[in-house]
Parts: sequence; C-alpha cells; structure tokens
Amino acid sequence: MSRDTLEQNQIPVYFVAVIIAMLVGLMAPDIAQGLDTLVTPGIAVLMYAMFLQIPFLDLRGGLGGRGFMSALLLANFVLVPLLVWALSRSLVAQPAILVGALLVLLTPCIDYVVVFTHIGQGDSRRVLAATPILLLLQLLLLPAYLTFMLDGQSAVVISIGPFVEAFLLLIVAPLLLAVLTSALARRSRGVALWSDTWAWLPVPAMAAVLVAVVGSQIATVVGDIERLAPVLPVYLGFLLLAPLAGALAARLCRLPASLARAVVFSASTRNSLVVLPLALALPEDIRGLAAAAVITQTLVELVGELIYVRVIPALVWRKRPDGTTD
Repeated sequence: MSRDTLEQNQIPVYFVAVIIAMLVGLMAPDIAQGLDTLVTPGIAVLMYAMFLQIPFLDLRGGLGGRGFMSALLLANFVLVPLLVWALSRSLVAQPAILVGALLVLLTPCIDYVVVFTHIGQGDSRRVLAATPILLLLQLLLLPAYLTFMLDGQSAVVISIGPFVEAFLLLIVAPLLLAVLTSALARRSRGVALWSDTWAWLPVPAMAAVLVAVVGSQIATVVGDIERLAPVLPVYLGFLLLAPLAGALAARLCRLPASLARAVVFSASTRNSLVVLPLALALPEDIRGLAAAAVITQTLVELVGELIYVRVIPALVWRKRPDGTTD
C-alpha cells in the first residue's frame, strides 16, 4: 500500500480505530486501564510526526498572508470563545461537565483537522503551517478563558502545572525535535531518510492515539451517560454554529473559497486529544466526568465531520468575494 492510499483512506482508518477502542474499553477493562498510560506518549509521537510535515524552514510563505491568519485567529480566539461562552451557560450548575466542555471547545484542533480540511476542499497546507501558532495561542489563552467562563466556581480548581507540563511534553519537545530534524535532513541523507519514514506515521499514530484515548475513557462515558446528557445539546449547538463563526471570519477577511473552507474547518474542529491529559490532571472529584465530557465531544465531532466534508464545500462560496471564480 502506498502512502497516498493510506492518506486517502484516513477516515475509515480512524473510524475503525474508534470502534476497536470502544469494544476494548467496554469488554476488556484491564486492557483499557493500561491504555491510559499510553495517551500522553502517544500524543507526543503524533505531534512529532505531524510537525515533521510542516515546512518550518520555509514557513513564511506557507501561512497564506495576513488575511488567512487574521480570519483564523478571529474565528478561533474571538468568535468561537464567544459562542462557547453562550452555549456553556446551561452547564454552570455542573462544574465537572462545564470544565470538560470548556477545555475541549476552546481549543482548536491541530491534527486531524488537516485531514478533514483536505477532504472538504479546503487549503489543508495552510492549516498545517498554522499549527504551531494555534497551539501556542490556545495554551496561552486557555487559562484566561477558563478563569472568566468558570466565573470563580470554587468547585473547580485549575492548576497551571498541568498546562505547562502538557505544553512542554506535547508541543515544545516534539516541535523542537521536528525543527532540528528538518534542519539536519538538509545535510544528512540518513536524517532525510528518517524524516521520509516518519511521513508515513501521522495516520497510524492518529489511529493509535484514538485507540488509547477512546479505549481508556469509553467505559466512563457509558457509565456516566445520564450525567453527561446535558452537555449533548451544547456539543450539537457548537456543531451547527461553529461553521458559521468560521464563515463569518472568512467573509470579513475576504478570503477565497479554499482558504475560507480551511478557516471554517479549523473553527469547527476541536483539540480533544491534546486537552484530555489536562482534564485527567484536574482534582480527583471532577476529573473522571470532565474527561468523559471531552471524549463525548470527540465522538460527536467525528460524526459531525462526515457531514462537514459534504456540506462545507457546497455552502462556503465557490467564488471569491470579489466575484471571480475560485
């Protein structure tokens, strides 16, 4: 099987991984418990594999200009947080679910969003190139968003420690290793071969992380499904309204269709895999339900992405805002 074939069949691979994870998590609890320890290292490996695909040494020309970055930042760090604040007010009486929902909905995805953007006829290369900026900003801004939206609830204590640890282990370390690898690959054939080999791994690594994440948490989700019910309307509301926030930002910045679709997918796809370790680092009395809320969003979103890849190309303009064709 070629790498192109593997990449073209990513979505079926991910859904098979999720199904396997659910079966393992529900039918083999001992194995599922062991999967929990693989979540953080699995995400770190995935991040390294993803970062290796970013042309860091030629990054300046890959971000799509000020218009694209302006729309991306406006959608993800202004419009979407306002939407999340409005949707989450129904959860204020349930702090564990509220913090889980906020963790996942306030953080834009930086991994499989690239896949869905490509399938949905958006400019996936621009999204991939913007990944480091999205990662840095979401981790810098997330504590501030949480402080405001939790509104001083004493039942939730957010420690900065897990955020710093996650940032260093899941982002900084893989990012620096990827940049170093890319630099050395220009001088060493052996390192270039190493880098080329890793180009095969984003899809398998993503599937492995999905197995670890869903498999380790699905039993909690099923066990707490009645308690998690209030968060489902929030996730469905986000599923419907987040694309509109992305489209609004793209329209304001007068983006052509391929870049506009990229912004819409970024605004609509959330970073559940990276924030799960943050949910698991919360105080013991709320961590289980908060993590279950994060995983529930992942399951809702994966179904939603199947709708997005058909609807977004049809509804996000096929012509440029100035009237020329895309």
